[in-house]
Amino acid sequence: MNRDFSFSIGTDVPFNRVSPKYGLKEVLATMIIVVPLLVVGLVLAIVFTAEAPWLHIIWIAVLVYGIAAPIVILRQAKAIGYAERADDLLIRRGIMFHKATVVPYGRLQFVDVDAGPVDRMFGLATVKLHTASAATDATIPGLPRAEADRLRDSLAGLGRANMAGL
Repeated sequence: MNRDFSFSIGTDVPFNRVSPKYGLKEVLATMIIVVPLLVVGLVLAIVFTAEAPWLHIIWIAVLVYGIAAPIVILRQAKAIGYAERADDLLIRRGIMFHKATVVPYGRLQFVDVDAGPVDRMFGLATVKLHTASAATDATIPGLPRAEADRLRDSLAGLGRANMAGL
């Protein structure tokens, strides 16, 4: 697993990154929407050029989005990471606005591993951590399935062990 030391809380915490396939999956999902928009925009721009010159502006905007979106999506996927510490799990995400979520093992109620059809096609899964707090956004998307299962088992065991001490 890749380690990234660029984002830390207080000390240098080694973060595990999600799979590079996750970024590709997200780009594919975006392109499924953008490519038909590009085709429709291009056809409309060609057919109605004389009547509606503003269609060129729309087509150019969709084209720019189609080029910029994959770059941003791949960078966002690269920014997601997690670190298993002694007493808690630290999850980070974000390019411009960094967000860190700390989930104490003793607060874990259960751990889910989800994999939709596209995730399964790429061999990926999402680990969802459920705590008593409804506001906790504790998900780690884009993990290889074997790593997701290992993390689920590890966190469930740590959750049981730390909950027993409460």
